[in-house]
Amino acid sequence: MTADEAEPIRLRLTATQAQRLRELGADPRALDGVFADAPARDAAFKQLEDGLVRDGRRRLQDLRAGGRAPRLMELETCLRTALTGAGFVPLVTPLIITADSLVKMGIEHGHPLREQVFWLEDGRCLRPMLAPSLYTLLRRLGRIWSRPFGIFEIGPCFRRDSKGARHLNEFTMLNLVELGRPADECRARLEELAALVMAAAGVGDYDLVRTESEVYGEMVDVEVRGAEVCSAGCGPHPLDGNWGIVDPWVGLGFGLERLIMAREGYPNIERAGRSLSYVDGVRLNI
Repeated sequence: MTADEAEPIRLRLTATQAQRLRELGADPRALDGVFADAPARDAAFKQLEDGLVRDGRRRLQDLRAGGRAPRLMELETCLRTALTGAGFVPLVTPLIITADSLVKMGIEHGHPLREQVFWLEDGRCLRPMLAPSLYTLLRRLGRIWSRPFGIFEIGPCFRRDSKGARHLNEFTMLNLVELGRPADECRARLEELAALVMAAAGVGDYDLVRTESEVYGEMVDVEVRGAEVCSAGCGPHPLDGNWGIVDPWVGLGFGLERLIMAREGYPNIERAGRSLSYVDGVRLNI
């Protein structure tokens, strides 16, 4: 093959260019371009970067002008409205819980989740889940309210988790649970409640997949394009006796940042969460 017949050079974005575009929220397909030479590649990168920067500045200006709230706040409002409209009662419980409450959830010494807990002094910790407090309130409210009744909480949880782009140390959970519905109706009710939350979150395409939980055993995950956004299940369960619960229940736990990530197509979950690098999904180094 002569020099004139040699195949043309085909270049891809540099690692630095690709990372910059990912941070700015580029469509992943835009990172797969192939270019004839470095000037063509750099010009394409610059054009795409400039467009993403303009879009980010516009979104921040909309936020400043009061036209909308950050996505995480909007989602909390939509979910709270949908669930209270369906008869569920919103609750607020402490961020700090006791080690004993984790033991009652089956998270004893040696349990994998135990290593992910942010421990404080005197056997207390930042809650890694909402379930212990909701269990307590189910028992206490169950002495007062007729059945069935439903409660929910939306709030932060904390885990030492570093498994990559889908995990945060500080994240926002929605847990809802309904107590006292007949056991033979629980699975259908689980599907109904999953549909209610996903519609309120603006996510229409999802799957229900059977799976196993470190705490509850057999569960049902709500997945969007293969990524889990919710873990759900039905009781009675062996753990219930630790909390004095004897009635059937349906419970679902959603990660709000994961819902936003799935809905918006974000490549990493930090864009959806509490951050000093992003505001409402917009990278601030623009």
